[in-house]
Amino acid sequence: MLKKLREALSKKEKHMACFVDGPNMLRKELNVDLGQVKKKLERFGKLKVAKVFLDQYASDKLIEAVTNQGFEVVIVPSDVDVALAVEATEYIFNDNIEIMAIVSRDSDFKPLLTKAKAHGKETIVVGTEPDFSTAMQNTADQVVNLRD
Repeated sequence: MLKKLREALSKKEKHMACFVDGPNMLRKELNVDLGQVKKKLERFGKLKVAKVFLDQYASDKLIEAVTNQGFEVVIVPSDVDVALAVEATEYIFNDNIEIMAIVSRDSDFKPLLTKAKAHGKETIVVGTEPDFSTAMQNTADQVVNLRD
C-alpha cells in the first residue's frame, strides 16, 4: 500500500496551458460549452493556464459566462489569432508547462502547434465541426472533437 502511494506521488501530473479562439469557437450555432472543454482536457493533465481570446465586440454576457467557467478573458482590439499565438508562444518556453492545448477549428494555429512540438511540448487541439481543420488535427499529438 505504501509502495502504491509513493508511486502515485512520484508521478508528476503534467501542467497544461489552454488557449481558446473565442470568435471561432464561441458561436451560438456551435454550442460549445467551456465546462465540457475543461472536463475533456482534464484527462491529459492539470489546467494551469486557461485563456479565452475575444474581440472588442464580445458582449458583457459572454465575458461573464467565460469568466464563470474559470477562464481568463483577454479582449483584443484587433486580430484575435495574432494575440493568441503571441501569448501561447510565451508558454512554449515555460518549463512549468508540458502540454499546450489550442481550442479552435482554424488552421491558422498549425505553425504554433508545430513550434510547440519542436520545443518538446505535447500538443492538443480541441475543435468541432463544421470546418474543423484537418491540418490542425494531423499536427497535434491529441485531438479532442467536442462532438464525440
